[in-house]
Amino acid sequence: MMELAYTTDLGVFAQGLAEEVLESPFAEPFRGKVNLLFTSPPFPLNRKKKYGNRQGQDYIDWLAAFAPIFGKFLTPDGSIVIEVGNSWEAGQPVMSTLALRALLAFLDEGNFHLCQQFVWYNPAKLPSPAQWVNVERIRVKDAYTHLWWMSTTARPKADNRNVLQEYSESMKQLLKTKKYNAGSRPSEHHIGAESFFTDNKGAIPPNVISVANTSAGTRYLKYCRENDLKPHPARMPIEVAEFFIKFLTEPGDLILDPFAGSNTTGAAAEALGRKWIAIEPQEDYIKGSKGRFPPIFLSNGD
Repeated sequence: MMELAYTTDLGVFAQGLAEEVLESPFAEPFRGKVNLLFTSPPFPLNRKKKYGNRQGQDYIDWLAAFAPIFGKFLTPDGSIVIEVGNSWEAGQPVMSTLALRALLAFLDEGNFHLCQQFVWYNPAKLPSPAQWVNVERIRVKDAYTHLWWMSTTARPKADNRNVLQEYSESMKQLLKTKKYNAGSRPSEHHIGAESFFTDNKGAIPPNVISVANTSAGTRYLKYCRENDLKPHPARMPIEVAEFFIKFLTEPGDLILDPFAGSNTTGAAAEALGRKWIAIEPQEDYIKGSKGRFPPIFLSNGD
């Protein structure tokens, strides 16, 4: 069953299971219109979470079943970016390949290209898995997740000039002095100095996104405290969503998050002038997500 939870100037939040909402009449007008599907589905964890998570072959089958559904909503040059965390074998200090097998099944089922692999590194992440890291001290902490960028085309819309980073001090000095040690390197690459003297207004970022998930004073958390709402336990920093929205879309494009949680994606899209659709079954998470928007932006679903 699907219900319209709330809307903003640019977005709409639908309450319900993703598979049901996306196959409902509500979603029909959006087929073939989504420029970016950005989401973080429940991870294949051994410990059950309130937001729901499957295990084993059940998880692989569940995630792969979404591939053809998601594909129907993409524009010809649209992208899918899915965050998937690491998983471990139950009761053993060895990693599971479940997340990788689920990704491969998803790619095959949707006939997608894997455009690039990204990593979100959280330098503030608490040590885990606790038994192997804190108690027995035989592993180091697991501090990153993967973000897999996929598309039905090998050349989806993308522009890394929209996500340039500030130049390092050494690069700023090089642009100022025009002095660089050009020539051959031990790697047998020949570096020409002239290629380093062009000011491109920033450095091309790597595929490792380093953002600490430590923010405690956000509008969202303040709203949850004031309204006695429990925050979503697996929130993504808004900077991660912003990166991919800037990189893979333009103002006015449409973003879809079928596992929206606290609606980080919708908030990032709204701030960047993109339209958005969010889907989430848990009512308390939806209520808390309203805190990401100024009250004047919100309209009740009814």
